[in-house]
Amino acid sequence: MIQVTEMTERLSIGDFSRMTQLSVKALRHYHDVGLVTPVYVDPATGYRYYSQQQIPTVQVVRRLRELDMPVAEVRAVLAAQPAQRHSLISEHLRRLEAELAATRGAVESLRALLERPQATTRVEHRSVPPTPAVGITDTVDRDDLVVWWQGAVAELQATVTSQRLSQTGVLGALFGFEIFSQDRGEVTAFIPVREAPRAVGRPQQLLVPPAELAVLRHHGPHDDVDLAYSALGDYATRHEISVDGPLREYYHRFYWDTEDSAQWETDLCWPVFRSDATEADA
Repeated sequence: MIQVTEMTERLSIGDFSRMTQLSVKALRHYHDVGLVTPVYVDPATGYRYYSQQQIPTVQVVRRLRELDMPVAEVRAVLAAQPAQRHSLISEHLRRLEAELAATRGAVESLRALLERPQATTRVEHRSVPPTPAVGITDTVDRDDLVVWWQGAVAELQATVTSQRLSQTGVLGALFGFEIFSQDRGEVTAFIPVREAPRAVGRPQQLLVPPAELAVLRHHGPHDDVDLAYSALGDYATRHEISVDGPLREYYHRFYWDTEDSAQWETDLCWPVFRSDATEADA
């Protein structure tokens, strides 16, 4: 414990509270979790005393906590050298910006849901033949799905480029039923190709199975893709043609084509029993 020799250098917790605009309760909490330790604690009374030199530290701690930085990370910032301190704070700010972007997307999606007029959904019936492809298949937790999918896509695209494979269709994915019902299941990302790829790393040669599909073309970002799937599933179940099988997605235009998510186009596919080759309106 640090002690100072001059009583005049010590500030009572009440005075320190007024100077820092933090409550006594908050200062006690900062002490308890090891963020701001008083320069002296009276062993007889337990009164805490601070120094004026601690005010900048408290001001930094206060702002980091207001930005929801975990206590352990705040402690690391206080202990770090200036260059590392800047890096730690910058990384936290990047996480906050990502969370803010996600929140904005959710707000915009909810607003669109509340304001969007009811529209007729066009559902197409499509027969997909067995398709040679290079793909990656894994069992994935639902919370890790987006990160896994992004990594798999990057690997597949690099494989097609490095091995100079002839791509015969757009990149697609299969999502097993268990990923939704049990939060963990089999997922496959694939790119249709003409040649058999060399087995290097995770990408492997595979044959995407044939399927009869009800297909809905989704335009824009995937923030509200659940609405499209609801419409698609409603169509399939209402017409009593839904069958067991993985959901499929085909990415005709996506983030690797344009940063403007409003221009993205994805075919969402629901497995069905197909009795005719006609198109239908939902």
